[in-house]
Amino acid sequence: MSARKAASGDGPYPLPEGWKWVKLGEVADIIRKSLKPENMNGEEPYLGLDCIAPGGRIIRWTTTSVEEVISNKFTFTSNHVLMGKLRPYLGKIAAPDRGGVCSTDIIPLLPGAELEKVYLLHWLRTDVMVREANKVASGANLPRISPKAIAALDVPLPPLPEQRRIAEILDGVSTAIEAATLSIDSLADLASREYNIRFGQDPMVSFVEDISEEGKNRIRTGPFGSQLKKEEYSHSGISVLGLDNVVGNEFSWGKRRYIPEEKYESLKRYTVRPGDVLISIMATTGRCVVVPEGIPTSINTKHICAITVDQEKVIPEFLRATFLWNPSARSYLNRQTKGAIMSGLNMSIVKNMPVPVPSIGRQEEFVKFCRRIDIVAGYLKSRSSFLGELLNSLQSRAFRGEL
Repeated sequence: MSARKAASGDGPYPLPEGWKWVKLGEVADIIRKSLKPENMNGEEPYLGLDCIAPGGRIIRWTTTSVEEVISNKFTFTSNHVLMGKLRPYLGKIAAPDRGGVCSTDIIPLLPGAELEKVYLLHWLRTDVMVREANKVASGANLPRISPKAIAALDVPLPPLPEQRRIAEILDGVSTAIEAATLSIDSLADLASREYNIRFGQDPMVSFVEDISEEGKNRIRTGPFGSQLKKEEYSHSGISVLGLDNVVGNEFSWGKRRYIPEEKYESLKRYTVRPGDVLISIMATTGRCVVVPEGIPTSINTKHICAITVDQEKVIPEFLRATFLWNPSARSYLNRQTKGAIMSGLNMSIVKNMPVPVPSIGRQEEFVKFCRRIDIVAGYLKSRSSFLGELLNSLQSRAFRGEL
């Protein structure tokens, strides 16, 4: 590969000789072929945004159960690359090994003859590409990128042999990341199985509202409408928690958001405290975390429901596990969202979710078991994070022709 650089053209940086910048729509088709519920049998291979693991190519396949076939789905083949179109899921990219149907929050891209599928996969997941996608995402509540905007995104295009060489190198690191991710998933499955062995047959004797702490604002969603406008956010001050803090079912900061302390004075009732259980009630609903100790003063947005539990009745980690893994609780939440125009829960639904209330001793034993799992998972996540940084470094060089 020649080290001599060509002019940058329309792209964001110069490319090596023999490479060119193209628009994605010039080298890939973006055709949203829709399948109606009446034409589905309920057993199609199905992918939603939560089926695509961030940071890797792992796909957790499921099927369109009869209960889920309530709206149109997009079809795709094994030749497609799938791209999440909602912020903050624009970095969720998948290269399926089979055809199926996907959520309409996912855009199927079909590479043409000039574009290698796996090369496109890795390009779409680069930081520079995700930033560009975020810039053109639009919409008030859940910004999303349109097919037209996707088609206008820039792609650095080397000859096909070079595309395949780059894809092979990046895939090597991706495979190691996938191995660590699969091990982490296995640990999560172990916790889920343990929950159901211990509590799966326990009667649902209470409701979320009954096991929450007494007093006002024990269960609350964040400020709505004019209470908190976009232009009132600031670069520092009181933290604001949203969907990206809970989407992985473990508390993480993601993109930091703040409001000024003077604005917080009018929104104190939405304060989130350590030990609170947070559940997502918009977009990817039912994601659940426990707020860790040591977080700074924070409030939650309207997309999150915060629950302050009565810890003499229920340990927060146990309630989180119930939201995620209890069959009766999951069935209840799924029934409540069925038929909605946009998948969503509300505070009343959360309050009325049935829950088991085993003895605190049984809950403590389970929580200790989960914390031991968390120690092992923490090591694997550190390894995965290191490999992710290595992959990002290689990607930044690969798509400049420097590998």
